[in-house]
Amino acid sequence: MQSTATICSNQQQRFDRGAAHRHYHSPNYLSKNQNKKPMANTYTQLYIQLIWAVKGRENLIPKIHKDQVEKYITGVIQERKHKLIEINCQPDHLHIFIGWNPNQSISKLVNEAKTASTKFIKKQSWMPFDFSWQRGFGAFSYSHSQIDGVVKYLKNQEEHHRKIPFREEYLNILQKAEMKYEEQYLFDFYENKWASVGTSHYFP
Repeated sequence: MQSTATICSNQQQRFDRGAAHRHYHSPNYLSKNQNKKPMANTYTQLYIQLIWAVKGRENLIPKIHKDQVEKYITGVIQERKHKLIEINCQPDHLHIFIGWNPNQSISKLVNEAKTASTKFIKKQSWMPFDFSWQRGFGAFSYSHSQIDGVVKYLKNQEEHHRKIPFREEYLNILQKAEMKYEEQYLFDFYENKWASVGTSHYFP
C-alpha cells in the first residue's frame, strides 16, 4: 500500500508531465495542426464611474474614517480583477472609477461591493447604527482620453462639495450623459439635514 507521501509525489509527477505536454508537442501533432489559426484573444478598454449612496442620515461616514472604507472597497474591486483607478468616499455617497473587466457584470460587482463593505462598516466601532447603502447606483462610461479629467474630478471631491451638494452633482452627471430620469427614482439626498448630525464631523 502506497504511503500518503508517495501518492502525493506521483500525483505531482502526473501534473508535471501534463504541463509539459501542453507546451511540447510531437512532430505528428504539429504536422496536423500547424495550419490551424490560433484562437483570437479578447481586448477591452472599458472605463466606468460608479456612484452609490448611503442610506439614512444617521449612517453618514465620518471624514476621518473615509480611508478605511476606500481601502476596503479597493480590495473588493481588485479581487474581482477590475482595475481601480480612483476612489473617493464622501459622507453620504461614493465614487469609484475603474477599468472594468467584462467577465463580471457591473450589477454583480456593485452588489458584491455593497454587501461586503456594509458588513465591514457595521463592524467598526465608529458606526453605532445599522449601516447600509441605498438601493440602485449610477454607472457612466468614459473614453481613454477622459481618464485624467475624471481622476482629477474625483480627487477634488472635498473641494467640489464645498460649493455643490451631492444632489446637484448627481443631476449634472445624469444631464451631461443625456440620461432620462424620474425624481422619484433617484437617491434620497441628505444635504438639507446635515445640521442634525454635525456638519464639521462629516463634511468639509
